[in-house]
Parts: sequence; C-alpha cells; structure tokens
Amino acid sequence: MANESQSRTARRQQQQSKQSKKKKRSLWKKILLTIGVILLIVSISVGALFGYYAITAPDLDSSLLSDPASTKVYDMNKGLYADLGTEKRTKITYNDIPETLKNAVLATEDVRFFDHSGIDLRRIGGAVIANFTDGFGSEGASTITQQVVKDSFLSTDKTIKRKVQEQWLAIQLDRKYSKEEIFEMYLNKIYYGSGAYGVATAAETYFGKTDLNELTLSESALLAGLPQRPSAYDPMVNPDLAKKRMNTVLKLMVRHEKISEAEAEEAKQVNIEDMLNPSSKQDVKYQAFIQKVAEEVERKTGANIYTDGLEVYTTLDPKAQDKVEFLLSDAEDNPIKYSDDEIQSGVTVLDTTSGAIRAIGGGRNRENNNGWNYAFQGDGRQAGSVIKPILDYGPAIEHLNWSTYHQINDDAPYALKGTDGKEVKNWNNQYQGWVSARYALKKSLNVPALKALEEVGLTKAEEFANGIGISLHEKPIITDGIGGGSSNATSLEMAGAYSAFGNEGVYNEPYAVTEIVYSDGQTEKFKSEPKAAMSDATAYMITDMLKDVISSGTGTKASIPGLPIAGKTGTTNIEGGEGSPDAWFAGYTTNYSIAVWTGYGNTSKKAIPDTSISQRLFKELMSHISEGMDTPDFKKPNSVVEVAIEKGSNPAKLPSKFTPESEIVTELFKKGHEPSKTSEKFDQLDPVSGLEAEYDEETNSISVSWDYDGDQDVNFIVNAGGDNTTTTDKTEIEISSVEKGKTYTISVTAVDTSNEGNISEAKSVKVKVPEEEPEEEPNPNNPEDGTGENGETDEGGTPPDGSEGSEGGTEEDDDNSGSDQGGTGGDNGNDTGGPTEKPEKPSS
Repeated sequence: MANESQSRTARRQQQQSKQSKKKKRSLWKKILLTIGVILLIVSISVGALFGYYAITAPDLDSSLLSDPASTKVYDMNKGLYADLGTEKRTKITYNDIPETLKNAVLATEDVRFFDHSGIDLRRIGGAVIANFTDGFGSEGASTITQQVVKDSFLSTDKTIKRKVQEQWLAIQLDRKYSKEEIFEMYLNKIYYGSGAYGVATAAETYFGKTDLNELTLSESALLAGLPQRPSAYDPMVNPDLAKKRMNTVLKLMVRHEKISEAEAEEAKQVNIEDMLNPSSKQDVKYQAFIQKVAEEVERKTGANIYTDGLEVYTTLDPKAQDKVEFLLSDAEDNPIKYSDDEIQSGVTVLDTTSGAIRAIGGGRNRENNNGWNYAFQGDGRQAGSVIKPILDYGPAIEHLNWSTYHQINDDAPYALKGTDGKEVKNWNNQYQGWVSARYALKKSLNVPALKALEEVGLTKAEEFANGIGISLHEKPIITDGIGGGSSNATSLEMAGAYSAFGNEGVYNEPYAVTEIVYSDGQTEKFKSEPKAAMSDATAYMITDMLKDVISSGTGTKASIPGLPIAGKTGTTNIEGGEGSPDAWFAGYTTNYSIAVWTGYGNTSKKAIPDTSISQRLFKELMSHISEGMDTPDFKKPNSVVEVAIEKGSNPAKLPSKFTPESEIVTELFKKGHEPSKTSEKFDQLDPVSGLEAEYDEETNSISVSWDYDGDQDVNFIVNAGGDNTTTTDKTEIEISSVEKGKTYTISVTAVDTSNEGNISEAKSVKVKVPEEEPEEEPNPNNPEDGTGENGETDEGGTPPDGSEGSEGGTEEDDDNSGSDQGGTGGDNGNDTGGPTEKPEKPSS
C-alpha cells in the first residue's frame, strides 16, 4: 500500500510539472505574440509616418538646384539692406574640376558618392549609433546628394521629418540626375565663406585664381574643408583654424588613398598666409554688421544665412552704420586722419537701455571687406585703463560701499608681490599722497586702482566683471586691474559692459537679430533678457565719476558741448619699450553706448602715433547719432545722497560751521553710508583785541595797532577797504597815502599759519580823514605873499628887488601845480600850502 501511495504521489507531481511547463510556454507565446504585434504596429506607424513625410516633401524644383535661396536682411526700420545669395558667381561644369580638387571633396564629404543611390547606408548606421549615444542630431550622415537637397529645398531643423524628407529627395535626385551633374550642382552652390558661393568664386576670392587647374594640393584641401564651417574656417579671419582643417582634409585623402603620405606632408608645410591672394570681388553692404548677424544666427539657431533662405530682421541703424564706415574710411573729407593704412579700429554702437547693436565697425582696409572683424571676433585686445571702472572702482562701490570721496593713498609705486622688485607706476610718474576715488579715476592713476582691486579682492572683482559681459581669459592677477594680464576685450564686450553703468546697473547682452522667418514660414523672435548686474547706486556713482573724466580728466577730447557723457580712456604699454599699441575709449549717454579700440592688427605691439584717435572717433560718431535727439542727463536714484565733505578729512567728515567754503567739496555716498562726524580741523581762532587806528596829519597816514592773546602761531590780515589788503605777523601797521575826506573801515583777522583755512572773526575800526582846508586869499600889501606894489610878481615868484620869494605860488600857477615845492594842491592830491587846523583825534 505504501508503494502504491508513493507511486500516485509521483504521478501527480509529474502531471503538475507538465502542466506548469505548458503554462510557461503559453505565457512566453503570449509575450512574443504581443511584442510582435507591437513591433508590427510600430513598423506600420513608422512606415506610415515616413510615408507621410515623403509624400509631403517639396518637389524637385530644378530652378533651385543651381542657386541657393537668398536670405533677406532688414534693418531696425524693416528696410532691406542685403539680399544674400543673389550675388554674381562664376559657374563651372564637371569637366572644369581638376582631379586633385575632386578627390579632396570626395575624401572629405562623401567618399562613396559614385557608388551609392543618394544615401549611404553605412554612414547612416554609424550616425544612428552616435545619435543614440550622444543625442539626436549629434552626428549626420549626409551625402553630397543630401547636401544639395537640403541647401535647395529644406529648412535647417534637426528633426526626423527633415532627415526623412532629405533622404527621400536625395534618392529621387539621384534617379533624375547623373552623378556628374549632382557633383557639379554641389560645387556651384555650396557656400565657402567671405561671401563666396561656388568653388570657382571661392578660388578667386581667396587665391586670386580663375582657372581651377591652377589650384595646388594645399589650396584644394583648404577649399574642400571650408563648407563644413565656412565662417569659422575662413582663412582670412582664422588662419590657425583653417590650417587645422586643411590638414584634416589631407589626412582623409591619405586614408582613402587619394594621395600619398609624402604628398600630404609636403602640402602641410605651406603657410595659410602665403597661400592667400584675396580679391575684392564681393562687396556686400554693411558687411561688418552682417558678419555679426551670421555668427549670431548660427550660434542661436544653427542656421546659415548664406545658404538657408531666411528673412532676418536686425537691430542695425543705417544712420549709425553709415557714419561708422565713413569714419573708418580714407575719404578726403573724413575728419579722422590715419597715420598709415595699417592702423586698425574696432567700433561698436549699442542702445544703452536694450543692448541692441546699432552699428559695427569691423576695421579698415579689410581684405575682401570680410576679413577679421575687430569689433567682436576673437578675444579682443588688452583693455588698458577702460577696465578700471569694471574691475576696481565698480566692485569697491558695490561690495565695500565706497563713496566717490573714498581716500586712497597714492604715495609711491605699487610693489608687485613675488616679482623680485617689479612695481607699477602712475602713468605720469607723480604721487600725491591721499587722493579721492573720484580724482584717481579722473586722472587714471594706476596705484590707487590696484589698491582698490586689492581691497575688494580678485574673486569679487571677477564676478562683477562677468556680470556685465567681461571675462578674464586666465586666472585673474592684480595687474588685470589696470588692463594688463588677461583683461582682454572686444569693443562689443566693452560697449555692453559700459551700457550697464548707463542703464541703472541693468545689463543686456548685446544682440543683432530680433526675428528670423524660416523658409517654411516659421518665425522665431529674439531679445536680450535684462539682468541686474549691480545696484543703481553703484551705476550712478561710477557714471558721475566718469563724467569728470570727460569734463576735466584724461578724456576731454571726447567732450561734446551740451551732451551729458560719461566715459573712460585706456592705453596699454609695450613691455620694455615706449609708446602704446592699444588706444581705447568707452563712453555712453542715456541713449547710446560706444566703445572704440584703435591699434595695429594681428596682436601687434607696434605703438600707434596718436593715442587720442579713439576719443576723436567717439566724439564724431556720438555727435552725429545724437543730433536731433533728446538726450536727458543721468538721474540720481534715491539710493544715492550728495553730502558736503570737508576736504582732506580721512575718513570723510562733515564740515564745521567754521570750515571755509574753499575747503568744502560735495561727493556721493550710498544712502545709509554717509559720514556723521563733524570735522574739528577748523575751530575758530580768538579774535584780536584792543584794536585802535589814528590818523597822522604830518605823514598823511593811519596807524593801526591791536593785541592778540591766543596761543596759536598766527598772521594777521588787515583790510582797509576793497583790494587794499596786507598780511603781517606784527600787531601794528601803517596805512600810508590815505585820501582826504574819506572814512576808512579797517578790519583785522587772525589766520593760523599752519592751517590757512582756520581764521578768526574779523574786528574792525573806523577812521575819518579830515577834509583839506580851503586856500586863503593873498594880501596884495603883504610882501610875504610874493606880490609887488601892484600885486604882480616876476616869473617864478621872485620879487622885483630880486630877493627870494616864498615857497608858495599864486593862483595863476595852478596849471603848473604839482611842481616839487610850494604849488597849490589842485586834483593831484598834494598837501596844501598854508596853515590848517589840527584834526581831532578819531575815535576807535
């Protein structure tokens, strides 16, 4: 029985095991069936979606295959000023293409071009893997055929729809046209930078060659590499990047066995600058501004204004742009005269309140009018003293609550730590002891600026600069505070930074594009977002100090009568040499902010002959664009207070009631940080006592005397009316040659010899000088009167008997009065002859 029971149990377990296996197989079948259905649905859906994308793809319009759709560029008033892509170009046929150029293009863009059917499945597979690992759009698989399609018919959106339509149309294009025709289309329509469409135009633009068969291997490799990023690889703008791209193409040609390793190495030895022989065939209006538009559109959207057929609305002001280009030209009536053709300048004009770029001056005599743009490309040049409000005084006011009066000791050169005795001097080699922040900035003194930066700290200073668009390109050092070190900037960056001071501390990143309308009708709008970079108090106090730079500091040549302007000059030094290789001026009104750099190109350290040229460029430009506009003055915010301060007090103190007006100055303080203590420097001296004055008839003078009981060492200022003032260290004085009949008010004031502003109350006394007594009538019978018996005298007043007469003359002698002796007084002020009454002693 036990065995039968065990057997039944075993059979039940086997049956249960079989049933469990059946259930598991059934579950897996359901899972696989579900997955299959899902995949089928997904496949059908994807196929339907792709089919929809293909059906809705644009038609192959043969008229668009040879020339790209043009991009229209509009100014701030929506006026058209450029139609890019409609320029004349040189077209070629397939037979005009030399083998070296063809191999360079194929090795770089599509090595299996002649083998695939418009799309390259191997490249698509690699791109799919990259897009899964790095995100959609990280790597493309576009063939030459696809690039022709994209540039001719489609937008630049990195979407699945656009890629599907691109591949579908590429297959259709490959069926309709031969490989040679498609290759010809590509080389005729692709954009090569510098305004050059098509390889033939590019060869002429960069190398001055009209026959493609004359192209060297190096030149062919350079041209083949440009279409990937034409602006970045432009050899006239970025020769170093262009050289790297050329070497990459040569490496690809070796990999695909188009050239040998030796040929590639020989081609790599050629300098980019030696290859260039640019022509001026392209001449697009406002090209310097368009360069900025192209950079901004590509950076913000990925679109290419030269190939994508856009409508671009910009911030350009034609009035400002025309003036900038005129001032950078060699026109005979240009008021700015340049010393030579090599001197360059970068100019930027912004709207102070919005950051909108109104004009850009990219340089002078630029190659093909499209070379290096000194206004915004690269890291810029050393900023010189225009950096001082940004790294030194701005952060000190913002973080340390400095006033414009804050005292800084300018007593000696600034010793640089860890430099074996190196030091920074003021530009004028003069040191004045304690000076205010206002004075130090106005006179652009280096030592106070470095002490300000040292006190606020490099970290906070760098953060402040970053907040208004200025980036130090290396770890900050103390000499950045005077525009040395890595304190480089472009005129675009500097104009943006200074605009924040003029906009109540609000920074707007400069921008050139307001709206883009894409080829499919989609619209995208742009505007800089305002950012509070500093307090309105800091902005206003810096502005107020910079107004002094214009009125009485280093920037007087930028002054424009009647226009409230703030600004700062800046120059740099040649280490171990003389002169300045860079001259800056950055300034602003409530309407416009302008920054101007002038110097020699290619980071040259050659000194410019005239460092005031940037100021004069600013003045001409600001005067022109401000003409006819209302330009209000900068408004003081409630966070700033004006306070009367006693000069020389340190820290700042209020003047006492005895402080002379000449010793009081008005400065700006952040509200809540103004001084409260009153100076005791000018305590009033004790006045003189016992003041007396007496007229002396015999000497016709007034004798003045007084006593002084004070302890101070003093002098005395004696005033007898009007400008009749005398200073003495005695307690008595004589006033001579006084006027008859006049009353004199004589005052005496004590003055501290060690502090001339410290004076006493004036004490005064009056003295009346008697009138001159009237002349007595002569007695004809009195011989002493000098008359004869008949009342006549000989000439000279001699009696008839020849004896000596009296010293006085008669009335007949009045015309000769004023002789040495005896003449009557008349109007000449001499004493009268004859007796006079003794005047009474005047009272004190």
